Amino acid sequence: MLTLFKNARVYSPQYLGSKDVLTGGKSILAIADHIEPPAGVDVQTVDCTGLWLVPGLIDSHVHITGGGGEGGPISRMPELQLGMMLEAGVTTVIGCLGTDGITRTVESVLMKVKTLRAQGVSAWMYTGAYQVPPPSITGDIMKDIALFEEVIGVGEVAISDHRSSVPSVAELTRIAAHARVAGMIGGKAGIVNMHMGDARDPFKPIHDVVANSEMGYRQFLPTHCNRNDYIFKDALEYGKKGYVDITTSGWPYYQDEEIKPSTALKLLLEGGVPLAHITFTSDACGSLPGFDPETGKLIKLEMGLPSSNLREVKDAVLVDGVPLEQALQVVTSNPADILKLPGKGYIREGYDADILLLDAGFNIVHLMAMGKMMIR
Repeated sequence: MLTLFKNARVYSPQYLGSKDVLTGGKSILAIADHIEPPAGVDVQTVDCTGLWLVPGLIDSHVHITGGGGEGGPISRMPELQLGMMLEAGVTTVIGCLGTDGITRTVESVLMKVKTLRAQGVSAWMYTGAYQVPPPSITGDIMKDIALFEEVIGVGEVAISDHRSSVPSVAELTRIAAHARVAGMIGGKAGIVNMHMGDARDPFKPIHDVVANSEMGYRQFLPTHCNRNDYIFKDALEYGKKGYVDITTSGWPYYQDEEIKPSTALKLLLEGGVPLAHITFTSDACGSLPGFDPETGKLIKLEMGLPSSNLREVKDAVLVDGVPLEQALQVVTSNPADILKLPGKGYIREGYDADILLLDAGFNIVHLMAMGKMMIR
């Protein structure tokens, strides 16, 4: 069946104007001012008058098999469910392990990626976890990236955090170099997703790797860059050289500590950080722990949800005054480009038919993933 979206305000994420969009199979077939339904073909027509048609959102940091565990077995978070993605307008996720690379496995993340794909959405993953050396499927992160189509890089490797393995500059350099070469062999991004902790001068390990090797800043994707005021201050400078990822799900749980994601986007742009360097991710199904600074004891625990991304994009536009096409870019084209996700992040002919229809209040009206209507 073909699906024809009529009279939509299309954001690619750049604004294209009022257009008709025709999809068939899993792809976008045509985008034009006016498209007539082909004669003799079964066509489902969707009236999109007054709606925004945008790429399905990409959430590139999700604990798809569940995260957490810092407070013992009872604090383990549940795995991602398909409905959690769809109600958030998300059609693509990147799965990862976090703190617990011991009782949760990279193999289970791979099988969850396969499950989500079988359910009709798109998914990839990182091999590894907080720990160094990183856990892997084959025993070698290079083989994981080069041989498994689903594996695009390594992560999330923890630095500047009391839960990290305190990796040396040499260890981080080797991880980045191996990820890079494996990415070249496998046609992947080969990027290293970095968990940024609460330590002062948190980017120093990355600066040291770049200063003492052939690795560049764009080999890394540091996340949680809005977790406190001093890491965000550093991110304003770091982001001019490399990528910065803003975690959306910690708000409003940690308002006294975190920079609100929508405001963070505005401040990064005003500070001269290139828009193409910025992404939003939810950290969904990961734990959002709070620790007593004196004793290190876990005193608070929340769970991230994919819906936080769309909420913060909405606030960036309606509250912080960021243009819609710029706000959309951090959850569509930017992660697609940075992570080299084929067919993703744009409304373009030949790209995957991942299409989100929103009203002016950012409410989801329709959602299509890989050419199939998921929300109507």
